[in-house]
Amino acid sequence: MKILMVLTSHDQLGDTGKKTGFWLEEFAAPYYVFKEAGAEITLASPKGGQPPIDPSSDDDSAQTDDPRRFKGDCDAQNRLATTLKLSDLTADGFDAIFYPGGHGPLWDLAKDPDSKRLIEAFACADRPIGAVCHAPAVFRHAVGPDGKPLVSGRRVTGFTNSEEAAVGLTNIVPFLVEDMLKAKGGRYAKGADWSSFVLRDGKLVTGQNPASSADTARHILALLK
Repeated sequence: MKILMVLTSHDQLGDTGKKTGFWLEEFAAPYYVFKEAGAEITLASPKGGQPPIDPSSDDDSAQTDDPRRFKGDCDAQNRLATTLKLSDLTADGFDAIFYPGGHGPLWDLAKDPDSKRLIEAFACADRPIGAVCHAPAVFRHAVGPDGKPLVSGRRVTGFTNSEEAAVGLTNIVPFLVEDMLKAKGGRYAKGADWSSFVLRDGKLVTGQNPASSADTARHILALLK
């Protein structure tokens, strides 16, 4: 079982002068779910190398068990520091693809041609595709085998407009995940803000927020059994 995890390379939070990146829990929780299931995990990003960690997700107040575990895991840290470049990869040999969120993907992965190419290849091969929190942004330009937007007519979720408002970034982000998924024809649904909520439609799995990270990964594993 081989799983490709794709992280953002973008570290600027719009024009605020603040840093962003991927959300640590949204990487660490799925990483350990996959690892403990015996999966072979490959990490990639648009630029390769060390992806930027959102400083807010690395703050003591944001820590949960999996990020704490990651901080003591030298092997995982070394692997994260040496991600492969997306442009060097194909879908061949991978059983599933998974995108952790954070605000970074809104700026790079949402329009990255190699990410789009990989997503569409997984969709054509009917292999599991997972994305959590802001990461469903990666479906913005992806199309399915029928030529329609990948999420069109499918049950999907992602970071809610109300959650974005709660963190004060509604007018900073380039687009709102909830609005984009609806505009692309997705049958968007959500749970309570900040609570785990995951939707699975065929081989497409989406999670709403950081609390949904591990559960989203578990749904991917269920599809691989």
